[in-house]
Amino acid sequence: MFMPIHLLDILNPVAQQINKPDASIVHLCFDSRKVLQPAATLFFAIQTEHRDGHDYIKDMMKKGVVNFVITRNIADYQHYANCNFFQAANAVAAMQQLAAWHRAQFHCPVIGITGSNGKTIVKEWLAVMLADQYNLIKNPNSYNSQIGVPFSVWQMNGRHNLAIFEAGISHPGEMEALARVIQPTAGIITNIGTAHSQYFTNHLEKTKEKLKLFANAEALIYCCDHAELHELLKNDEYQHLAKVSWGQNREACYRLTQKVTLATTTKITLDDDIFTIPFTDAASVENALHIIALLRRLDYAASEINEKLQRLVPISMRLEIQEAVNQSIMINDTYSLDLSSLRIALDFLVSQAAHRSKTLILSDFEQATPLTESDYEDINELLHQKSIVRLLSVGEQLKTHQHQFHLPEQHFFNTTAELLQHFSSLRFDHEAILIKGARNFKFERIVNLLRFKTHKTILQVNLPAIVNNLNYYRSFLKPDTKIVAMVKALCYGLGDAELINELIYNNIDYLAVAYADEGVRLRQRHIHTPIIVLGAEAHSFEMMLNWGLEPEIFNFYYLDKLIKILSYHTEIEEFKIHLKFDTGIHRLGFEWQDIDKLMAVIKGAPQLKAVSIFSHLAAAEDENEDAFTRGQIALFKQICDRIRPQLPYPVLCHILNSAGISRFADEAQLDMVRLGLGLYGYSYIAKDLPHLQDPVTLKTVITEVKSIGKGETVGYNRTFTAQEAMTLAIIPIGYADGLPSELSNGAGKVLVRGKLVPIIGKICMDMCMIDVSGLTASEGDEVEIYGHANPLDKVAISIKKIPYELLTAIARRVPRVYVME
Repeated sequence: MFMPIHLLDILNPVAQQINKPDASIVHLCFDSRKVLQPAATLFFAIQTEHRDGHDYIKDMMKKGVVNFVITRNIADYQHYANCNFFQAANAVAAMQQLAAWHRAQFHCPVIGITGSNGKTIVKEWLAVMLADQYNLIKNPNSYNSQIGVPFSVWQMNGRHNLAIFEAGISHPGEMEALARVIQPTAGIITNIGTAHSQYFTNHLEKTKEKLKLFANAEALIYCCDHAELHELLKNDEYQHLAKVSWGQNREACYRLTQKVTLATTTKITLDDDIFTIPFTDAASVENALHIIALLRRLDYAASEINEKLQRLVPISMRLEIQEAVNQSIMINDTYSLDLSSLRIALDFLVSQAAHRSKTLILSDFEQATPLTESDYEDINELLHQKSIVRLLSVGEQLKTHQHQFHLPEQHFFNTTAELLQHFSSLRFDHEAILIKGARNFKFERIVNLLRFKTHKTILQVNLPAIVNNLNYYRSFLKPDTKIVAMVKALCYGLGDAELINELIYNNIDYLAVAYADEGVRLRQRHIHTPIIVLGAEAHSFEMMLNWGLEPEIFNFYYLDKLIKILSYHTEIEEFKIHLKFDTGIHRLGFEWQDIDKLMAVIKGAPQLKAVSIFSHLAAAEDENEDAFTRGQIALFKQICDRIRPQLPYPVLCHILNSAGISRFADEAQLDMVRLGLGLYGYSYIAKDLPHLQDPVTLKTVITEVKSIGKGETVGYNRTFTAQEAMTLAIIPIGYADGLPSELSNGAGKVLVRGKLVPIIGKICMDMCMIDVSGLTASEGDEVEIYGHANPLDKVAISIKKIPYELLTAIARRVPRVYVME
């Protein structure tokens, strides 16, 4: 058993305070929201640009955590008599140091994987191909960072006989630390692309940095057609490596002599062996070839490798949330399964607060060595900790150990087919469903049954991009400055509870909606964060009282109406409101000359509590209007200075919007800020753009492809005439889905098979036509309307609109799918 005293020799801390020497350490934790077994957890108080783990130590203590690695002076924690503290110079380095020690206790083969692209897919595919022969351990998901790698390596135990760990870096000097943690015996380097190139002097420097992972490895698999890498590996410092290369280069260990691309597969000839790869795209073929070379190195026969290759399917490297039947949501994580990735997926399930009832659909684990009795006990405990109400289990191993599970409702099936036979009797209603299965159980059949049936057009929302944008704006603020997330109009068209849960998970202080019914919808979906109603109307005050919503009050008419309604509710002792002032935009709001009367009215209404005062900037993004903006700020500060002394409680003041945070945070962040369009990845300020991520991908599929001749016309009113014979495709998205009609007749383009092609003819209500001449397009091909290659904000500019309009125009009939990388 690992005890606190062992950390003294491993970490050599600056100082230590051991008050509970008998507190065992089983789990490492760096996120205060993800604690598995508190009493057996070691928490690392990591300081980042946006967060300081030390701020969460008291919360962790309340949860029962007693072991902490800190970087602040240990004297600050001497009064905590029931906890152990270890002061380190750097918390991340301490975690790496501990993981490196742990790794050294095991002597099984360890495969290290790095590269700019493909490393996660290579790791996952390799695990799928070897899981039936090895009890293997790998990084969960894409845990390949300076924190993710040591967290992953810590999961190793004596039962594992193979480890596969990927390592990602973004700056010089990072790989040596990960190499000490992983200590690979063999390695794969996928390729060296342009990602993070801005932090390296040149391409060669980045390649050398990545190769540091293999400083003490025995063998390296790589493609020798990458000339720079191939030549670099001839240097003396890499002569300890057995170089297992593949490619067309005559120096390759496994020479690629033929490549034939068929409809759905690629046939590869390496020397005299033929391999069938179940993909046709270049990236997937290259990833598969790395694996083939490794397996050949391990003396697998070509026939066995071909059999294993057929197990591979495309991988979605993220969790997906989508609407399910009967107002439920479904989290789809059906590619692979191990204990670490199960814990991560359950954490994400728990964050879906809008659905109190939680169901887990789980398969047997994919590994050569069966789980132990103790493992099943741990899984049962984990499900109880995560408040899982119902377990639907598939697999003979889980059924054999069903006596170890004690959930309110549980069903055990031998096969997926058996579960499907009983599916109609399993009622799903207003719940969050996590589908977590090993690949060979083919849980996609369950996904298809649970999915809320809609047409093929979907709006995909990348939640990590939203969090990135939140943290970017948070970086301008002091730690105690509060943030209001503007979630009106269904989060600017992106959805509501699923997205808002992620904001709450990342410590948003307030939400703001436009109208009361929006706030009620969130309350009905169990969102308990304070909600400001910006467009509060008198007829909805009663509704706001009932649902705990906080109205914006901007004139005496509505203030008097609210006071009258409150007079009928003597049981309400305190009702929170937010006072809006007009400082120059001349929309809603009290004015300077109203202050004395306003204070008199509020003081005479003891049920009211004005928790905030705010105003709205007219042109914060426009440098030419800075004098006007600063005038607004100065006037608002004067208003705050007049009001605050007259109220017997603290009052929050806020005036900055997204642009204001970026440009005026130093002088006007005050107590709180309001984050709107910037949260969703859009800004009119040039300096913001490199730091923001677009979370939006609107996509559909081709429903039909047809050829037309020269002179034929397309669409209503025959607005497009073919100048030559051409191929067109019909896609099921139209102006009723929110596709602007201004994009008709070539004004708009969409992405098909990596190429932007024009919309032709008029956009119809439910569909439109595109020119796919020269492409091998077919029915079912994916079409990107907005996304990385065709950004929504650029499309908006092209038709003289703003991003708000395009986002909020996307119809509710278009399903929102939320993805977590």
